[in-house]
Amino acid sequence: MRFMTAERSGMGIGMKNSVKLKGRLKGYLQSSLYLGFLLIVVDILIYLLDYRAGLVLSGFIIFYFAIILSMLLYNKPVIMNELVSFATQYGQIQRRLLRDLELPHALLDDSGRVIWTNIAFEKMIHQDKGYRKSITSLFPSITKDKLPGMNEEDEVEFDVEYESGNYIAKMKKISLKEMAENSDIIEAKGYEGYLVALYLFDETALKIALKEVDDQSLAVGLIYLDNYDEALESVEEVRRSLLIALIDRKVNKYIAALDGICKKMEKDKYLVIMRKEAALQLQENRFDLLEDVKTVNIGNEMAVTISIGMGYNGLSYAQNYEFARNAIDIALGRGGDQAVVKIPENVSYYGGKSQQVEKSTRVKARVKAHALKEIISVKDEVYVMGHRMGDVDSFGASVGIYRIAQSLDKRAHIVLNDVTSSMQPMVEMFQDNDEYPQDMIINSAQAIEMVGSNAVLVVVDVNKPSITECPELLKRCKSVVVLDHHRQGSEIIENATLSYVEAYASSACEMVSEILQYISDNMKLRSEEADCMYSGIMIDTNNFMTKTGVRTFEAAAFLRRNGADVTRVRKLFRDDAAEYKAKADAVSQAEIYRNYYAISVCTGEDVASPTIVGAQAANELLNIKGIKASFILTPYNGLIYISARSIDEVNVQVVMERMGGGGHLNIAGAQIENGSVEEGIVTIKRTLDAMIAEGELEA
Repeated sequence: MRFMTAERSGMGIGMKNSVKLKGRLKGYLQSSLYLGFLLIVVDILIYLLDYRAGLVLSGFIIFYFAIILSMLLYNKPVIMNELVSFATQYGQIQRRLLRDLELPHALLDDSGRVIWTNIAFEKMIHQDKGYRKSITSLFPSITKDKLPGMNEEDEVEFDVEYESGNYIAKMKKISLKEMAENSDIIEAKGYEGYLVALYLFDETALKIALKEVDDQSLAVGLIYLDNYDEALESVEEVRRSLLIALIDRKVNKYIAALDGICKKMEKDKYLVIMRKEAALQLQENRFDLLEDVKTVNIGNEMAVTISIGMGYNGLSYAQNYEFARNAIDIALGRGGDQAVVKIPENVSYYGGKSQQVEKSTRVKARVKAHALKEIISVKDEVYVMGHRMGDVDSFGASVGIYRIAQSLDKRAHIVLNDVTSSMQPMVEMFQDNDEYPQDMIINSAQAIEMVGSNAVLVVVDVNKPSITECPELLKRCKSVVVLDHHRQGSEIIENATLSYVEAYASSACEMVSEILQYISDNMKLRSEEADCMYSGIMIDTNNFMTKTGVRTFEAAAFLRRNGADVTRVRKLFRDDAAEYKAKADAVSQAEIYRNYYAISVCTGEDVASPTIVGAQAANELLNIKGIKASFILTPYNGLIYISARSIDEVNVQVVMERMGGGGHLNIAGAQIENGSVEEGIVTIKRTLDAMIAEGELEA
């Protein structure tokens, strides 16, 4: 501690001017003077009794003061030197104790430069005595702005790493001026500046122990076979037991290799218990069990796919199990053939590369239809809304729910704010139509003002609350019904009274068409309503070319029987010249990135609904040979809308989810706020590069 030596020398030079005694020591040394003054008072009293005795005492007092004053004047330098000597020896003892302290300790100046270190600190940094470099050269995370004194705090604490060790660094500001002012022996003026005391507490062993405990914590998983019944039907009956046995063996062997426990709960469901360390290994391997199970083949025409839900880091075992249940529900809601990991902080997705398998049975649709009928029957009014910037599918599904409410003699309102050019012809069929009330279509403000306490809200074609037409209605209505065909993400409408989310469905209109058939035996649609719902199916399936199954055609046939006219619908969606030209420009200017990905921009300056044109252009780009996925960026209303499309080789939903969006395996989208088109293109390219590097996409 070299600053101590400097302090001593400075004290000797300016002793008279800067150093004075104070406190108890000063009072103790001056006590003889105070006794002399007491003798003077006594002498005065003695004078009143006997002046001769008073004279004797006066002479003694004069002699006493002469002796005391001479001693004080002579002994003061000696006393000061003795005090300085004691302080020096005491400081040397303290210095030795600090040098030998087993806790790494260092003193820094106000700029962060090391000015003193103890032996433990020197051993830790492998440096000899006299290291005088900046502390940042040893610990890059300790920058100058983090030092106490550089901010409002006099003490700071944070974690640092050095070599293979983990430490807690505690730094405290030491003001030299305050040290002098708080001294009980001396007082000094002119001290400025401060030092920083640094202590390092080794947390390496503790963190290793905590990590080991954390790695041994419980992780719960659920494994469901997505297409159990369909896969069994595709194989001979005598070989079905063999297929089941091979799947069981594959799953059990995989989990056992991770030192986990796998218990079959039902014919197509497994419960998995393992350590968190094993669950992290599963994530690191990107749940290769998803692809491993598909290799089981004994002649079955359909490959077996599984869904995995994993949960850990909960406060209890029960919460981990609840996380796993929520995760498996999300995985199934997203179409299966994927793994979902849920922890308190976030939700992670893996896989999801296979096309969803359409369920041949309509039992679920019938059950949901009866439940919806019961909910609406006990309510006074029904509100229906889709997603923000509504499209043909969301409006057509809303019209179908409106018809259900009307058939049950309930007042119903469709919440719609902005009408795009593609929807305008359909909306006009209901406005100024004597067959429909004026308040059939209302905006968000009107809905919030009109909604009562006994109302039900039906949300169609969306399951994210943040992008619904009126999120406030979700809070106002106690009963909420969700009907959607998009894959679920981490943000969902929670606490819904009824949730019917089927990712394999082609459109929301298809789902509502099936429900309509079970609401009433004599359910009849008007031609306008049938046209709207048929349009929704046609647009979302790209004229029945994408995600079209048997049930899609059955729903279209039902609508056709109820008056839907194919020619009339086709006329509704003819492009005008400006839209056709904007779409052609977007296709002609497309950039082919990495041989397989088409990226372009749709300006749509003279187009009423440029986002619709952008989506159509994305579909057109898929007609180019060799293109696996297309991405169209459309600037509109201060946002950059991205339309992503693929046929069957790329899961564009996963790509868009990395950019904050979502959708289907081959139809997805995202929005960019506070960005430019150029930045959006760069973001898409970086996302594709990252996914190719991680093995999510083929190069």
